Amino acid sequence: MTTAILSALPEEQSGLLARLEQGQRLVHAGRVFWRGSLHGHSVVLALSGIGKVAAATTATVLIERFRVARIVFTGVAGGVGEGVAVGDIVVAQDYVQHDMDVSPLFERWRVPGYEGVCLPCDPTLTAILSEAVNVCLVSAGSYFDHEFMDTAPRLHLGLVASGDRFVTCSEVARALRDPLVAAGHDVLAVEMEGAAVAQVCLDYQLPFAAVRTVSDRADASAHVDFPAFMEKVASRYAERIVQQFLEELQKQ
Repeated sequence: MTTAILSALPEEQSGLLARLEQGQRLVHAGRVFWRGSLHGHSVVLALSGIGKVAAATTATVLIERFRVARIVFTGVAGGVGEGVAVGDIVVAQDYVQHDMDVSPLFERWRVPGYEGVCLPCDPTLTAILSEAVNVCLVSAGSYFDHEFMDTAPRLHLGLVASGDRFVTCSEVARALRDPLVAAGHDVLAVEMEGAAVAQVCLDYQLPFAAVRTVSDRADASAHVDFPAFMEKVASRYAERIVQQFLEELQKQ
């Protein structure tokens, strides 16, 4: 069975691509896909594109053309939850589209045709991914560059919000988070693609899991030293976590 490793940005994919064995480059729907073997597993590496529509298209191609058995998404996100700090890792249990609003016809944030506001990730795959993150955080030691962090990185498991807006203002972040929390949806992080992939995978009944490294607090610091953070933190997280995830998957 083939696992799709979906990355948000090229910097996250570069380390995985460098380790890909028997790599074959294919282009479809304007996207580049790399098929090969990674740590003994059949994989397809792809970039999601920016935003929900691009991510949904990529996920659909992975399922329809490449017949992948599961999709795992790595990326970065802005932390909006209490205690979610730069350098922490969020594994999504569920997703919500924070810019979906068909009220009063449907409950705010609910995608018509789906049960409830939250789009669930696959519990089994999410548990495997969480274990991989835990192992990496315990064993990695000085492999990660902690210059961006005030405390040791931690794992958070819960709700992630997606929308077609890059949040760089604390006021916008609060306006996004506070209504969700008031409605009982304690969102941890915000990004731009995951909920779309979750929705596609629900349509196809395909296991999906996602991990996001917190690059900022979704405020005015969101653009500060982002390239350096990608190089020294997020890309290393992605490489090590995917490797450990594939090892954990083999145990199942």
